[in-house]
Amino acid sequence: MTFSEKLRRLRREKGMTQAGLAAAVGVSKRTIAGYEADGRYPKDRALYDRLADVLGCPRDYLLTEGERFISEAGERYGARGRRQAEEAVNTLSGMFAGGELSDEDRDAVLRALQQAYWDSKEENKKYTPFHFREED
Repeated sequence: MTFSEKLRRLRREKGMTQAGLAAAVGVSKRTIAGYEADGRYPKDRALYDRLADVLGCPRDYLLTEGERFISEAGERYGARGRRQAEEAVNTLSGMFAGGELSDEDRDAVLRALQQAYWDSKEENKKYTPFHFREED
């Protein structure tokens, strides 16, 4: 189940409108509509927390495997890492579209590829230009 499906289902179960949910979490109705219809998702991890509080669910329930990965990449490596992770997830999602893999197998492949991403980021830190490095 995607983030948009989870969000829509939980909002309806709570009897909330998109405008009501938007006001409760501090975003616009258009933002909520985009999450539900366009397949977008919050870039700010704190918004997941606010959504989970209002909808009465754990934050991790709202996150898909790919969203967790993108969010964590952004936290660890900033906007550049987030963009790279988004590109990886979008590419991988295209590979699986209409395929024969079960959900479990698809998740296992995605986790393995994500681990390869983390390993390569760690290995390649020594090649990162100084202006992209964080203070240790």
